[in-house]
Formats: sequence, structure tokens, C-alpha cells
Amino acid sequence: MDARRIAWGTLEVVVILVVGSLVVGQLLGTPILFGFVETGSMSPTMEPGDGFVAIPSALTGSPEQGEVVTFQAEELDGGGLTTHRIVGETERGYITRGDANPFSDQDGAEPPVKDAQIVSHALQIGGQTVVIPHLGTVVMGLQNAFGSVQSRLATLTGMRGLLGTQGLAYLLLGLSGALYVVDLFIDDGRSRNRSRRREDNGISSTTVMAVLAALLVVTATAAMVVPAGTQSIGIVSAEFDSERPTVIPTGESKTMDYRVPNAGLVPVHVYLESGSDGLAVKPDHQYVGGRSSAMATLTLTAPPETGYYRQYVTEHRYLALLPASVIDGLYRLHPWGPIVAIDALLAGAIGILGMGVQGGRRIRMRRRESRHSRSLVQRLLAYLTP
Repeated sequence: MDARRIAWGTLEVVVILVVGSLVVGQLLGTPILFGFVETGSMSPTMEPGDGFVAIPSALTGSPEQGEVVTFQAEELDGGGLTTHRIVGETERGYITRGDANPFSDQDGAEPPVKDAQIVSHALQIGGQTVVIPHLGTVVMGLQNAFGSVQSRLATLTGMRGLLGTQGLAYLLLGLSGALYVVDLFIDDGRSRNRSRRREDNGISSTTVMAVLAALLVVTATAAMVVPAGTQSIGIVSAEFDSERPTVIPTGESKTMDYRVPNAGLVPVHVYLESGSDGLAVKPDHQYVGGRSSAMATLTLTAPPETGYYRQYVTEHRYLALLPASVIDGLYRLHPWGPIVAIDALLAGAIGILGMGVQGGRRIRMRRRESRHSRSLVQRLLAYLTP
């Protein structure tokens, strides 16, 4: 394989990884590998549309003053993900501020940020945030384009399933199939007018199994990570009693049911953790069968001062593909431990299956050598460019 082909292959992987992670991260509502800012609140560190490398908070632990984090805001811009810098810490949580803002978020209506609200940290090297200029602008353009196409197709066909994340998967699958068919017809048409040297070539079965393993690992990881995360529960610390479990007399406690659903077919182990003071959960470990749910009990304690407060409970989910004792031991070491082990198990199973079926032999295919051969990126540019 020549250096040029290696370069194009590497570029394909980088483009797919960056754009795919950003689009999926936006659809799922949390940064995956990369994030970006949409406003000028972090200027001049990051301008609107600039991207950054997002490291999940589960891998980094508690942040330090000066770090840029993405957190689930309660009041800023109506709530949602916000990327700001940590400028201080109090007993109630972290003080955050955009670099371009003269006042901290907590000088306004935003309460101090707790660890449970932080979803990722921006990568820093030498104390400086690593910024990828204009990366978010490209992704927002692609997201808007795909959203427009999805809406038009849903309107024309009357199929609401073409909207949202599922619809995006259908759209990408259909686009890939269409590009393949068009390219096949183009190649067949050229072959009638041009003789080509044909040779029997082959694809390494290891490569094919690696791709299948990667797809399975990504799917399994998404099944464990996406439904998990931190849930917020709003309570009112009041001077009176109420039948509502979230309205609690000051300094007192109430209990409420917390449903733990599993929409998948594979059973899962769910671990529940308190993400704030004044909240306790029992039991902290649930085994939930496929297409079923379980119930936990939350004990909510109201602060001594009246007012509205948010408390947090964090879920960690793991596919029940390993013995419960193994999952529990790995979870106690680190919440991502079971995910790594389960992904390794699935990847290893695919590898063993591939060796058993193919025995390391190459998967033979007929390849046409032509100076017109193009990579995926080149084909997309050719078809999408007028």
C-alpha cells in the first residue's frame, strides 16, 4: 500500500470520527470526544463555532480551578449544556464564568455547579485549552442540512420514524447504499469502454472482523452510556407540609419512588449513586431484565432554608454479559471498568469467531485497478459537488 493511499485512508478515519462524534454528541445531548461552543461567552479562548476535545468527567475526576468544563446548567439560557471555566469553589459547588463575561454564573440565577452536573472537561495542554477553530460551524451546518432532509422526507412519506436519531441512521444508511449503487453503475459503464487489468485480490479477514468488532463495541457502549447519566430532582424546602413528595418541610425528609427502566432486550446491572447532599438511594444496585423495569427509593432531605433546590442521582448501566460479582468488583474500582471489560469481551468474541470461520484467510474479491479509484471522502465530494 503506497503512502498516498495510507494518507487518504487516515483522512477518512479522522473525518468520520470527528464529524460523527460531534453530530451524535449533539443528538444525544452530551459531548462525545469533541464539543463546540455556540456563543461568544468563552471569547477570546473559544469563538462561536470553535471546537474542543471533550474528556468525559468519569475519566478525569473532580475539576480544578481554571479548567474549562461542560456542565448541565439549571438556569443559564433556560437550562442545558454550558461550557464555561471554573473560577472558584464553595461548600455548595463550583463557581463558573465565561471568559468574556464580567460576572460569574452564580452572580445571576445559576446555583453553584456540582460534580454530578459536569459531563466533560476540555482538554488542556500546558495549562492552555486545546481549541479546534471552526469545527463546530461545520458540524452545525451538517446537522441543519440533515435535519432539513429528514423533515422533507418525513413530510413526503408521512413517516415520523425518519425524524430524530433513528431517522438520521436511516438517512445515512440510505445515502451510503445510494453512493455504492451509483458508483457501481459508473464503474460498469466505464468497463464497457475501457479494458482493465483484473486481478484477484483479497481483504484480510482480520480487517473485516475488526470493523465488525468496532461496530459491536460502539453499539454496546452506547447502550450502556446513553440511558445512564445524572438525573435532577427539584424539591421545595417549605414551611408547611404537603402531599407532594418533592415539597418538604425545612430540615425534614420524604421518600419517593424512582423507576429504573430497561428498554433493551439484554438485562442490565444498574448502579445508583447520590450526586448531591440531602439525597440517599436504596437499593444502590438493581438487576433489570430485558424490556422491564425496577423500582428504587429516594430519600430527599430539605435544606434548613426555604426555597427551590435541585438534587441529583447518577446512574451507571452495564450489560449483564459478565458475572455479577465481576461487574461489581470492576465498578468499585472505577465506574468505567465494567464497560471496558464488556467491550473487550465482545471484541474478543468477534475475533475468535472470525478465526474459527475464516482461519485467518483473506476474503477474496475481484478488484479493478484504475486510476479513477476513489476513497469515500473523494466520492462524497464528487457526488455532492455540482
